[in-house]
Amino acid sequence: MEHFVTLFDSLFLPQGLALHRSMERHIQKYTLWILCVDDVAYDVLLTLAMPNVRLLELAKLETAELLRVKQDRTIAEYCWTLTPFAPRFVFDADLSVFRVTYVDADLWFRKNPAAIFCEFEESGKQVLITDHAYAPEYDQSATSGQYCVQFMTFTREGGEAVRKWWEEKCVEWCYARMDDGRFGDQKYLDDWPERFLDSVHVLDHQDLMQAPWNASRFPYSRAVAYHFHGLRLIEGGRVLLAPNYSLPKAVVENVYKVYLQDFAYAIHNLKEISFDVRVQAAKPGLLSWLKAMLRLPYQNLWRLWVNRVLALS
Repeated sequence: MEHFVTLFDSLFLPQGLALHRSMERHIQKYTLWILCVDDVAYDVLLTLAMPNVRLLELAKLETAELLRVKQDRTIAEYCWTLTPFAPRFVFDADLSVFRVTYVDADLWFRKNPAAIFCEFEESGKQVLITDHAYAPEYDQSATSGQYCVQFMTFTREGGEAVRKWWEEKCVEWCYARMDDGRFGDQKYLDDWPERFLDSVHVLDHQDLMQAPWNASRFPYSRAVAYHFHGLRLIEGGRVLLAPNYSLPKAVVENVYKVYLQDFAYAIHNLKEISFDVRVQAAKPGLLSWLKAMLRLPYQNLWRLWVNRVLALS
């Protein structure tokens, strides 16, 4: 039995439901814990009663320190602050859980992640993190960090010192801006392989975890999971795929379009219970298109233009 935990509010219910659908398809024995960031998300998920899901009500779990910092952070920044708390909430809720893997709500499994856990177990370490593995043209290591908060495993005992250190840092400072080598919850991971040498393992097989920033670097068929960073529902039943990234045609056809089937199914299920699915981003204007174009090699411009938006059927 693998335990996973994710967190999101009611705006990101479509992504959360698509994640769950992929887990039902590919993982035989698992529990997905969902930390509901608002009461609406909790009520909706309670109504849907999805299999292999256990809900955590943030309102009942927020500590005094969380409530204190919540006042001056945006929703996104507060969600980042919550990330290191999520495994702790699971461990506290079920004493039988040996290890828990945090996954972003916009992650989606293409295969069973057994190969990832096998490598982790063979490492003998207690914490697993993954490299962004940027394609050269999208390297944002200096600002967003070398490692990605997208798929992180912590064991109950050995991983607690690392998780607790991260929790304290995120309470102290977690904002969507660069400041003294920090950015959100993510730049804190940069020195973990050295700081926690005996505890942290970095996934060797980088192509098992893919995203728009490395879609041009790895064959999509190798991905165990894909991180749909930036994918947003916009007006007119359309979806903004990956702002600022040029996606190979094969990735759009064989990864994004397949994901959108689960995304559309999630929206259908939400509408079935009369939930008002909200637009997640504004339609990109001409200025944003031009800015994105200026950051890309000339030969990739046509892919950005053609693959940026898809209709959600």
